[in-house]
Amino acid sequence: MVNETDTSNEAQEEAVLSAKIAEQNDRFRRTWGADFTVPGQIVLTRGVADLSPASKAIIMQRVQGFDVFAEDNDPHGDHGFGAFEFEIGGKSYHIFWKIDLYDTEYSMGSDDPADTQITRRVLTVMHASEY
Repeated sequence: MVNETDTSNEAQEEAVLSAKIAEQNDRFRRTWGADFTVPGQIVLTRGVADLSPASKAIIMQRVQGFDVFAEDNDPHGDHGFGAFEFEIGGKSYHIFWKIDLYDTEYSMGSDDPADTQITRRVLTVMHASEY
């Protein structure tokens, strides 16, 4: 039989862990990887990399400033995904970004995603159609 207090404690611990990961993800994303206390790398898919410099500048600014987290795009509360649209030169773009948490070799998921000593982030920016 599951004790209600145990379930509540587990939920609290999970919420605290998610909040810590969200704070780290936000620092990494807002600084575009320049905060070296949260190591990782930024990856643009071929479709995004091929866009104009002006488009990429808009995308970078929008990813860094993203703050529209809700249950539908952030069910775990870790600020690991976002989506937005923008228009430039008469063309509309629907962009997704996501953050994955890897081990230091980037070969598998991190054993402790909240520990920046053993976790590396990969922020991938893509067209929605590339997801």
